[in-house]
Amino acid sequence: MPTNDYFYGTLSPIQAIPPQTTMPSSPQKITDAYAYCQQMVRSHYENFPVASFILPKRLRQPISVIYAFARTADDFADEGDWDAETRLTKLREYDEYLDAIANDEAIDNPIFIALADVIKKHDLPLQLFHDLITAFRLDVSKKRFTDIDDVWDYCRYSANPVGRLLLHLMDAATAENLEHSDAVCSALQLINFLQDIEQDFVENQRIYLPQADLQRFGVNEEHFRTRRSDDAFAQLLQQQIAYAREKMLFGKPLGRAVGGRFGFQLRLMINGGLRVLELLERQQGNLFSRPRLSKRDWLWMFLRAL
Repeated sequence: MPTNDYFYGTLSPIQAIPPQTTMPSSPQKITDAYAYCQQMVRSHYENFPVASFILPKRLRQPISVIYAFARTADDFADEGDWDAETRLTKLREYDEYLDAIANDEAIDNPIFIALADVIKKHDLPLQLFHDLITAFRLDVSKKRFTDIDDVWDYCRYSANPVGRLLLHLMDAATAENLEHSDAVCSALQLINFLQDIEQDFVENQRIYLPQADLQRFGVNEEHFRTRRSDDAFAQLLQQQIAYAREKMLFGKPLGRAVGGRFGFQLRLMINGGLRVLELLERQQGNLFSRPRLSKRDWLWMFLRAL
């Protein structure tokens, strides 16, 4: 799943779950489970604030655990040479681990030993983790999206739970904050789709842009196969940018509603998303060249986040 670059890294699913692991949830085993997840973060760090120095120190450990859960489940959907049935079986096993947490049953998986502790300590809604599994399951079975509402519905499972979990960790999960977070996360997800069009099509035969918009602007799959960037594709791009910008601007107040380091990180991410949209506009329909943020862009984002 092309989830936000701000959250996910890369980890081989074969490495993710050591076979025949038995880790009863004693205090030492819980400590070892946390260490396992944090090592995963150190080995596969990307530019989302996973254990970032900007984040409050008390959140780095639980975020590492959530990262480990989401990263490995995402790999089940996309990485390796498994067939669809095997991928869905592995994801179903993750759902069963979540059910075991809900029923306070013994768990033999280091990621879920740590996750159970995080969920208990921070009173996190278990459904948000099931929602992420739903998104990964969709990645296996769904390759096209009917219209923009269909895309936003996918984001409800793939991106929005991440923001909601972070707000719960921050004790900032008010109704207004959750609504704004959903908008920001959905916008970031669509921005990521726009940056990864070629990779998604070539590697996974997926097109995340709405089929209704492709038809509206006269774009077909030949554009993706031949990397054609014409006026039709430029119009399609402008429409997707408009969707993403509207969502991002709606959710922008979240950056000031949440204080401290986390609020600063949110403002940095929001400004970064808006800046990427500007860069995409300048490409005039060439979606097969991923825009890069310059040092000047980062300085602008930093100053705007203060």
